[in-house]
Order: sequence, then C-alpha cells, then structure tokens
Amino acid sequence: MPRNKENTLFEKIVKKDYKNELEEVLEKKNFGENAKSLLLEILYKIEIAYKDYEKVKIGVAKKEEYIENFIDIIQNKCKTIKIVKPNSEESLVLNNKTFFVSKERSEIICLPIARKLLYAIAKISKEDIIVNKKYSLLSTTMSNLINVGHNINMVEPLRDFNGWSWTTVPREYESIEYNLIYQLLTMLAGEKFLSDWTKSKDSIIDYLDELEEVLTYRYGENLSKKIIEIVEKLSVIMDLKVNADMENEIEKAKERLERELTNLGDKEEYIKRLTAQKNKLKSQIMNIDTILSDQDLLQEEYIKRNQNLPLEEKIFSMRVLAETMMLEREKLFEKLQKCNELLKPQKFLEKRQKLENEYEIYELADVENIENELKDNLIKLQKLFLECFKIKVDKAQEKHQIINLIYQYRYYCALPYDLTKNNFELDKIQEQLEQTGKKLIRKAIEQRVLFIFAKNENLNYKIIKNIFNVRSINLEDLSIKIIKENDEFYVQFFDDKAFDKKCKLDFETLNKKELKIRLNKKIKVFE
Repeated sequence: MPRNKENTLFEKIVKKDYKNELEEVLEKKNFGENAKSLLLEILYKIEIAYKDYEKVKIGVAKKEEYIENFIDIIQNKCKTIKIVKPNSEESLVLNNKTFFVSKERSEIICLPIARKLLYAIAKISKEDIIVNKKYSLLSTTMSNLINVGHNINMVEPLRDFNGWSWTTVPREYESIEYNLIYQLLTMLAGEKFLSDWTKSKDSIIDYLDELEEVLTYRYGENLSKKIIEIVEKLSVIMDLKVNADMENEIEKAKERLERELTNLGDKEEYIKRLTAQKNKLKSQIMNIDTILSDQDLLQEEYIKRNQNLPLEEKIFSMRVLAETMMLEREKLFEKLQKCNELLKPQKFLEKRQKLENEYEIYELADVENIENELKDNLIKLQKLFLECFKIKVDKAQEKHQIINLIYQYRYYCALPYDLTKNNFELDKIQEQLEQTGKKLIRKAIEQRVLFIFAKNENLNYKIIKNIFNVRSINLEDLSIKIIKENDEFYVQFFDDKAFDKKCKLDFETLNKKELKIRLNKKIKVFE
C-alpha cells in the first residue's frame, strides 16, 4: 500500500540522529575507545543495510524501532563492554569462544568482531526463562529456542546485508537449526509476536499457549497442535545437542512424569484424592471468611501469627493481616477452581494425554542418533510450514499481499538448512515446494502480479520458480530472458543493477510454441 505523503514528510522532519544519540550514551559509559568505535560501526552498517533488509524480509520491525532497541540495551543493560584481541591474555576468559556475557554483572567481553558483539548485546537483554514454569523442563528448552533464535535474528541485518547485496554464509550463523526454527515461527506467527515473547518478564504471560492460539486462528487446530508438538521436540533435541547436563535433567523429569502418570492410572483413587484436596481447600476458605467477618477472631489470628514470626517479618496492623488473608483466600480459590476443572472427565483425559506427550518428548534422550532425529523433525516442521503457507496464499486477495508472499516465500527458500544447502535445494521437500510454489504463482497470475511466460503451467512454473532462488534485492525490477545454448535452454535473470543469473531449464524438450515470449527477448517478471 502507498504510504501517506504527509506522514513520510513528517518522518523526514523529525528523523533522529541516532549516531549522535549513541555517542551521548557512550560518553557516560566506561567502555574503552575500541568498544565505542565498534558499536558506532555496528550502528553505521545497520543504518546503511536496513532498507534492503526490510525489502527482502517482509514484516520486520521498522529501522527506528530496531535501532532504538539497540541503543536502549547498551544504555540500560550494559555496564561493561570490553573488546579483547585474539590470543591475548585478556582473551583467556573467553575460553576459546568469541564472546562472554554475564547478565548478573551486565558485562560483555568480546573479540573485535561486529556481528559477535551484536549477538552478545542481544543476549544480555533477555531473561533466561521466558516460558511459563508450569511446562517444567520445556520452559527451559523452549526459552532457549526462542532466545537463541531471536539473538541470531537481531544480527541478521548486519550479517547478511551490506547496503548493496544480500548474502548468507551459513558458517557465520551461531546455529543454523535454531535460526531455521525461529524464522519459520516468525513467518507463521509474526515477528512482533516472537519479539514481544523475548521481552517477557517472569514468564507471567503464557506465550506458548498464546502461540498455539495464534496458529489455531490462522491455520486451524490440527496444524497448530502438530507444529507445537514438533517445535517442543526440537527444543529438547537442540538442548540435548548443545547441553551436556541435559540428559540428567530429562531423567529427573521422566521420573516425575512416571509418578504422575501412575497416580492418574487409578482413576477412582485420583478422583478421591482430588475430592479430598477440594474439601480441604473449601474448609480453609471458610475458615478465612469466618475470621475476616469477626473482629475478635481476627485479633486472635493477629496475635497467634505474630508469636511465631521474627521481628522483621511481624505483621504490624490488623489491616495488613486482613489484606494478607484476602490474598491467601484468592490463591486458595484459584486452587479450588483448578480442582473443579480437573474433576471434569474431559480435563482428566486432557491432562493424561498432555503428560503422555511430554513423556514421549523426553524419551528423545534415549535416541541413538540425535542428529538424525533433529533432521527428521526439521523436515516435518518444514512440511507443516508449507501447508500453512498454502493457507496464506488462499487467503491473500490484494496485489500487495501476494507480492509480500512472493518475497516471504523467496526468503524461506533462501534459509540455510545446513552448511551446504538452503531450503530451495533440499531434496526431501521438493514435492511440497513445487505444490506451494505453483499455488503461489497461479494466484499471482490470476491477480495480474506476474507475467505468463508459457501456456503450459508446468513449464511456466519451471521458468518463474527461479525467482525464489535469486538474490536480487528488488524482485519487481527483475526481467527474464530465455536463451538457447548448445541445444539446452536457460532462463537468464536481470535487474536494473545489472544483476545477472542463469538457470538451466530442466525440461528434456521444449517446444517454442509453448512459450508466450520470443527467445532472447527480455521481459519483466512482474506486470
């Protein structure tokens, strides 16, 4: 959609001088000149590259929001940033790593590598646990998955964009797998949702539950549940891969789950135990109500409680005691409601199923080849993602929505799967890629977004699909030329910056009559 001209003009008038703002923050910090210089270099590179980043990757935060967050972290989360030379005595604290972060001391020690310093800045800003603790061990593994993914995501404008090109170098990723999972989730649920999740405090909001709600609303309950299940598995697999102590933690979690499942095995005993707990809670609530309604009883309770409390913990007025008891009543009432819910037959079955699913996830610790398990689940997640993407294509009606989906699909195809290939080149999802790509191209042609190059849909797809594997920043500038060399046909791509890429058409034979353009004639891809 075109932006309002008055808004654009206003933005230009009030545009901040972020270099000056960062320098003012750095003047108050005792970082050292090399650290300050590297931080200003990061800011400069981001300002140069962010326009291309926004164009390539649909739905990201505005540049102003990104930079303000970057400066805010430096100002409020970093007391010390120290840059050390490789192989120096000062670098020994890094223990052969590229950076060290202490959240307790608000300290970063880093080699003079811009992207590593930016990653450390992203890391220091986050709480370790951002998933509700009711999920037990999953609260740790899912927190790690979202946090690490977001850290890598924050480095992306600096790492992959330089102001004139877009290049991904897989070995520069802190984790290809964490990045892939996180990027799939951002495309499914929105980058703002994931970003807000990383800023949560004390895990008060149940973002894992909210993620399922968002996915259910957008793609249906069946796909949502499958995605959550795979992502939870992947979070455990990744922790098993990188954390040597994870197996011991999983064994403890399995023992707890075994006890809970045993308790649920005898349904009559389970109901009896919950009923007894419910009656006890009722009695405690009634006792509080009785005391609060009688001033003499309240005074007795005040004296009784204070008798056993040290001076610093004594309750110094009956009003404070009444407020305390009201809070106690609220907590007891919440527990009572939970008991009532758990006594419902459907809730009993849901709880048992949830525990069984969690136990199944923890059995991953017994898998012989964790790397194979990781790859299998990454493929499953990608297939589910492509099913969801087809739903997004079906829902798109406006031209700008379809163009955005083309960019997003191209970005997905370019995501590294491992050190040697990206998703576009991944054999195990080629069938799903073709189905999704054809649906997207068909919709784009129907809405007069893309030019038709061939009468045959399969041939047209073979020609156009290569736009999902080109690195031109602006796809709308792309032109195609079909050429013949040594009895083989090729698609050649150009943009207004002389970008040039040639792709072989994997058709055994090609009848020129099937084409809607002449050979060697350059035609715009977008109408």
